[in-house]
Amino acid sequence: MLAAALPALAQTAPQPRLPVVRLQAGMHIVQAEVASTPRTREIGLMMRERLGPNEGMLFVFDRRQAYCFWMRNTLVALSIAFVDDDGRIVNIEDMAPRTEESHCAARPVRFALEMEQGWFARRALGPGAQLANAKVFPGQAPLRKNLP
Repeated sequence: MLAAALPALAQTAPQPRLPVVRLQAGMHIVQAEVASTPRTREIGLMMRERLGPNEGMLFVFDRRQAYCFWMRNTLVALSIAFVDDDGRIVNIEDMAPRTEESHCAARPVRFALEMEQGWFARRALGPGAQLANAKVFPGQAPLRKNLP
């Protein structure tokens, strides 16, 4: 595990912009870059100087686990929402820049969404709130078109 962390220790520039998905949180739209490989998840938002309005990063894992995040080499204060397969927020943690304190999911999840610190609170989104995108969250049934 230590060998995997070594590249992150030396991170000096942000990773190139990743593919983006659109998530809906009530009436709010999030444009989230998708970090779905070990390398993109490891680097995350390190060395980014800012996030645009309603921009964030969605971390996607292969299996459910109580994942933990830290803020080494991360310059922007963030809030992280740990999200279950249905798109429901399990818990939200505020994270200070350039710290190594662990922020963990309250129960096993496959998704975590990082946004500018306070983004969720300013929109009254907390545990139990739902993020929507049936192509991202396997527990959401695709919306049927042409309903009677």
